Amino acid sequence: MRTAWIVMQVTLREGLRRRLLLALFGLSVVAVALTAWGYSQLGNLPASRNGALKPAEIQLIASQLLILVMFMFSFVLALSAVFAAAPSVAGELESGEALAVLARPVRRRDVLLGKWLGLGLVIVVYAGLATTLELAVAQLTTGYRPPHPLEAALYLATMGLTLLGLTLLLSTRLAPVTTGIVAMLLFGLAWLAGVVGGIGTALGDPATAMAGTIGRLVIPSDGLWRGALYSLEPGAVLAAGARAGPGLAAFPFFAPAPPPLIYLAWALAWNLGAIGLAIFSLERRDL
Repeated sequence: MRTAWIVMQVTLREGLRRRLLLALFGLSVVAVALTAWGYSQLGNLPASRNGALKPAEIQLIASQLLILVMFMFSFVLALSAVFAAAPSVAGELESGEALAVLARPVRRRDVLLGKWLGLGLVIVVYAGLATTLELAVAQLTTGYRPPHPLEAALYLATMGLTLLGLTLLLSTRLAPVTTGIVAMLLFGLAWLAGVVGGIGTALGDPATAMAGTIGRLVIPSDGLWRGALYSLEPGAVLAAGARAGPGLAAFPFFAPAPPPLIYLAWALAWNLGAIGLAIFSLERRDL
């Protein structure tokens, strides 16, 4: 583990050198500032009747805007995880740098674990900071506070770690650019499968609804995002969704319930399995 710890520190320094952390933080601050201005303008919207919007109506609108903003952050998180991890292993294998490092008494598993720890720390910190800043701005400007803010941050961080593990696994066999493209394509297909599954549920078509279940099992990123989505929804929206019935399942930004514990256990096992397969693949890769 000492080697993994050293590799983690090197990975973090490399991220600082490439200004990855600075870029993520800077763009997030800009996004939070813009959304703060947007939240502050909600009180100027015309009401359906005479007079201004009531505080409860402003908070309801703010909750939906917050969900859209957090969806943007989830995409940025996935994109950062993929394109930070894609060249991390594949680039060193392609350039021959890995041959110089691994020729020493350094275990390949320690190198991969160190990279996963370093990049994973960046993902978790970014998810926590971005979520905290955005939720704080929403509460200060509109008074809205989601029911489960900590759970939302944890779901987003775990989603990012899922993309990280998937990308590291692919990078042990594919070129850096190919790894990034394939990982993002799989991420998009998993989300699309969730949307198609929701449409199938709304239409009462079990076969189409199964597409969402299969997609969330093959790659848990969409299931974890829906956990974050549920954590951000106010009780009024959940109650309205319960009255609307299964028809609302076709709406991609509504989650009627959190992921069950058995699914969270599966997501954890999936992440551990992805890292295990990445180690297995790297140890049997010809340098």
